[in-house]
Amino acid sequence: MGKRLETATFAAGCFWGVEERFRTVPGVAETSVGYAGGDTPHPTYEDVSSGKTGHAESVEVKYDPSIVSYEDLLNIFWGMHDSTRLDGQGPDIGTQYRSVIFYHTPEQEKIARRAKKKLDASGKYKNPVVTEIVPAPTFWRAEEYHQKYILKTGRNAC
Repeated sequence: MGKRLETATFAAGCFWGVEERFRTVPGVAETSVGYAGGDTPHPTYEDVSSGKTGHAESVEVKYDPSIVSYEDLLNIFWGMHDSTRLDGQGPDIGTQYRSVIFYHTPEQEKIARRAKKKLDASGKYKNPVVTEIVPAPTFWRAEEYHQKYILKTGRNAC
């Protein structure tokens, strides 16, 4: 891989499955699960699970844009969850499981907003896309036992 890595951060429900999907993409050099978008500094999993911190379970993706584009990562993001469902994915309910794109640059914001508008206009969904597109805040890395959880445990459930 090239030396210039960029960062993308997404929230799309339980972070174990989201991380596993991005971890296996060619051009992705590193993934980390954690918490973003809330007000509580240094949150724990228990804090975030309470739904009272404002944080979403998130995945930080370090990628080589010469191998995989931000647009490609967005397409994977859109395909892995229901972006029309507010505050939850599958059996996981709460603001900590909401759909969010945390952009790191003005270019990422522009690409994300254009992609969301295109998805909304596509007619793919009966309901509107509710994914938030907001500036990337501090990313609080989750406890080590959550990192690459599916790879380490073989469990495929959140």
